[in-house]
Amino acid sequence: MKLSALLVTLSSIAAFAQEAAEAAEQQPNSMMSFLPIVLLFVVMWLFFIRPQSKERKKMEEMRKALKKGDKVITTAGIIGTITTIEDNSNIITVRTGSTTFIDFDKSAIVRVMNAEEKTEEKK
Repeated sequence: MKLSALLVTLSSIAAFAQEAAEAAEQQPNSMMSFLPIVLLFVVMWLFFIRPQSKERKKMEEMRKALKKGDKVITTAGIIGTITTIEDNSNIITVRTGSTTFIDFDKSAIVRVMNAEEKTEEKK
């Protein structure tokens, strides 16, 4: 019984090896098998990575250009006016009401509303 199981296993291994050899002969180039992966990476770079890096640079420029008196929106949705910007750190103070002042990190600023109003006036 064990001998017959061994013969069946050996014959299946031989058949598999023969199929693998035939498949290797049919493949023209191993470089062609990597082509879909390379194309996938290029497409992902064009549609995902590149636009995100452009958006990140745009946000960094906007945050560097913040100045006192700008009307801003934070990530929490709080709308207020910048009253102070500390030079040595990234902390800014935003006035949200007549007597309410909140400290934020510059990275919490999502949008400057003054810039939007100026573009609408130009149109």
